[in-house]
Amino acid sequence: MSRRPSIRLIGSRLRRLRARKTIALATIGLGLICFAAFVRPTPWLVWNASASAPVGLYRVAAGSPARADLVLARPPKSVADLAAERGYLPRNVPLVKGLAALPGEHVCAFNDAIIIAGEIVARRLTTDSQSRPLPWWSGCRNLSDDEVFLLGSEVNRSFDSRYFGPVPAANIIGRLVPLWTD
Repeated sequence: MSRRPSIRLIGSRLRRLRARKTIALATIGLGLICFAAFVRPTPWLVWNASASAPVGLYRVAAGSPARADLVLARPPKSVADLAAERGYLPRNVPLVKGLAALPGEHVCAFNDAIIIAGEIVARRLTTDSQSRPLPWWSGCRNLSDDEVFLLGSEVNRSFDSRYFGPVPAANIIGRLVPLWTD
């Protein structure tokens, strides 16, 4: 006579197995939520629709960017807030800009001129396309070891460091390599 487990015993084992699976999945899910809350994933591909740089698809490359490289950068909070409020860029969307000056380089904002290493590289406007005043910073300084200067090279209406000044170098997400552009 063979011993077969009772239906009750099988049902009990199945309930325990389901409970363990549920607990394991809940633990994994909670861990992923915690991970996402504290870690900012680096994007691999970026679509730029802004006129500040050639429209197209870019790959975010590893390594330190050099002067004149196109970069993906998080705007400082005050800049992101103003850009979102005015409809320039949604909040939490990074900027696609040219790296115009690196730490240690001399940058000046005088009247409407932006001067880097003694050369005028950009001009500023007093108002945006809807006649709202644009912020201006003024003065001359050498960028500190943790600052960079970002400029949109394609249009003079680019919302960039000419208006909000140098940004922390740590805000640079990566160097952009064009895959397809207009």
